[in-house]
Amino acid sequence: MKILRTGFLVAVTLAALATIADLTAAGRPPQAAGSGHAVTVAQYERWKTELSNWGRWGKDDQIGALNLITPAKRRQAFALVKEGFPVSLAADVDTEKAVDNPNPYEHAMLGLGTDRIGVAFHGIAHTHLDSLAHINYDGKFYNGYTPQQDVVMKDVGHAKNSIHNLKNGIFTRGILLDIPRLKGVPYLEPGTPIYVEDLEAWEKKAGVKVSAGDALFVRTGVWPRRKAVGPYLRGRAGKAAGLDTSVIPWLKQRDIALLGSDHPQGVAPSDPPGSVHDFVLVSLGVHLFDNCDLEALADAAAARNRWQFLLTAAPLPIKGGTGSPLNPVAVF
Repeated sequence: MKILRTGFLVAVTLAALATIADLTAAGRPPQAAGSGHAVTVAQYERWKTELSNWGRWGKDDQIGALNLITPAKRRQAFALVKEGFPVSLAADVDTEKAVDNPNPYEHAMLGLGTDRIGVAFHGIAHTHLDSLAHINYDGKFYNGYTPQQDVVMKDVGHAKNSIHNLKNGIFTRGILLDIPRLKGVPYLEPGTPIYVEDLEAWEKKAGVKVSAGDALFVRTGVWPRRKAVGPYLRGRAGKAAGLDTSVIPWLKQRDIALLGSDHPQGVAPSDPPGSVHDFVLVSLGVHLFDNCDLEALADAAAARNRWQFLLTAAPLPIKGGTGSPLNPVAVF
């Protein structure tokens, strides 16, 4: 809702400020103002300041919410390993061009025992991790770094927030939120929003609670739907099930370290486009796992009735990189 009458805008502003105050009083995130779960563009813009993690870990910080993965958090995650049973969260490398894979992997044999692999990994097809150098808005990346001062496009890349900061890998507690299972369907239809009520209903059903330093994975069922109907355009250029914009304060309150899904996070279409994806990266400093295949993980978790696990992931140490393809692994 981009155009509002003045009186209504004032009312919405007062309501939004009241709900922000309620966060401290009631221990719950501020809910979206207006009708239902609607979030106005003005409210979204205010959140960029009100919910920002910029400066929280110092003016020179480049890893954002990964600071929340403490040694104690890693020990908690390690204690979840009971069987030593691993599950990949990555989709298979796809070399076939399709409407949802305009830039397929390139794989060529160079000889009997050697080959070459190439990929433009950002988008809606390939499993990858977005670094905090992937997205900026209002001319600034996470923690206020700017393209003019901190990016050299030719050969070098990003001097700040690059994926190289994650060279030592990721090791923390992962939690799967299986929203299709919650709703009793094989997959969510494109355009289906996921609200705070859904996330908390799943927490209650699964007996888990998302807490500081966790890697949160939200299953929408992209891959079984693709298998059922064929390739389809999703994300900003199409439609996709995903987190509603109104979930953003909840993500801030729970202090997640990482966010992942089987597509790029937020419901599409949204206003502004890519609202959850961009806000979480830029304002919260949360790295994003995009386009994971969570089907095997969902099956393994359901078979054990255990929805938390040790998550390990190791992006490529690319100096100046905006992200990396990778194979995240859950261990039960």
